[in-house]
Amino acid sequence: MTTNDTRRPDVKKLDPYAFFALLGKRVIHPGGRRSTDQIMELGKFSPGQRVLDVGCGVATTAIGLAQRFDVSVTAVDISPLMLARAERNVRRAGVSDRVTVSHGDIVDLPFADGAFDCVIAEAVTMFVDRERAARELVRVTRPGGWVLATEFLWRRPPSPAAREAFLGQVCPGMLFDTQEDWERIYGGAGLSELEYRSGPFEMMTVRGFLADEGVVGATRFMARGLSRASYVRKLAWTVPRVARAVPYLGYLVVAGRRPHEAVPTALAPAAQPATI
Repeated sequence: MTTNDTRRPDVKKLDPYAFFALLGKRVIHPGGRRSTDQIMELGKFSPGQRVLDVGCGVATTAIGLAQRFDVSVTAVDISPLMLARAERNVRRAGVSDRVTVSHGDIVDLPFADGAFDCVIAEAVTMFVDRERAARELVRVTRPGGWVLATEFLWRRPPSPAAREAFLGQVCPGMLFDTQEDWERIYGGAGLSELEYRSGPFEMMTVRGFLADEGVVGATRFMARGLSRASYVRKLAWTVPRVARAVPYLGYLVVAGRRPHEAVPTALAPAAQPATI
């Protein structure tokens, strides 16, 4: 059984994002609803705009954008499990006329240059080639349009145990940096007028969980998490390891405009800082 089977995935093989989605979590990115609200504030959305939500997860942000701003959202993700839940949530929210869900890879987006007024990526680029992903986000944004992203960062240098628990065990292969390095990546991709918001990582704290899911949603999540032995084992393994990193982790919201002049197709040669 592989994670491509959206009905009965192998829980052991699921990354934390997919596992939390399986348990019914609706907000699955480092800044929670706070960072999504900041994206909506910085994005300058208006009715009728074409918006791309890359790595849409279960479509919580896409649905919120359609309902709040009356924009047309194309929501893409690479995970079949996420896409299945996104499609279900879009139908239940009654926004199928404004939100389209489809498969898409952030490093090779199936859209023409300048196809969207605004492009959003919440906690996606850190899983892939970050420079290439940032350039793709800019490429499919129209000149004068906005790119908005949420990223993990270390708010302060992590202890070796915290770094190993989070990047070595919970999310192996994930890459993220300081705010200065994210500024280099997005600036190098061709964005101008860059703005930033940051804050602590609270998604897996009690306060953050309740703020994101509400009492009813949090209760349902825990009930489902306790409904199968495989879920209990996965939670018992994941939560303590994430907790070790929580004091050091934070999120960064990046907002930048694609200038009207040509965007560079490659980063200028420069010394690349070591990844934390």
